[in-house]
Amino acid sequence: MSAKQAKEINKGISKETIFKEIVLQLTQALPALKESLGEKKFEKRIKKAAKLLSEGIKSADQKKKPVAKSVLGKTKQSNTKVPTAAKKAGKTPPKK
Repeated sequence: MSAKQAKEINKGISKETIFKEIVLQLTQALPALKESLGEKKFEKRIKKAAKLLSEGIKSADQKKKPVAKSVLGKTKQSNTKVPTAAKKAGKTPPKK
């Protein structure tokens, strides 16, 4: 599944719901590990893994911060053009 598909699926789902879904899927996928570790250790490790897996996912509840707009009238230094003759005149010749 691509990132674009994941965004479309998780568009209206909260982060808590995603976390619970990850815990459920990991629990169902690893029953042998549950038997070998025991109930308590297994649950702790599953919750840690789910937390790490869902760390970068933003929920639908979070609002985007507004982007600061630049002040009009200011220009970048790189946009100003200097004549080539003036550029050459300002350079000093290399020392021998």
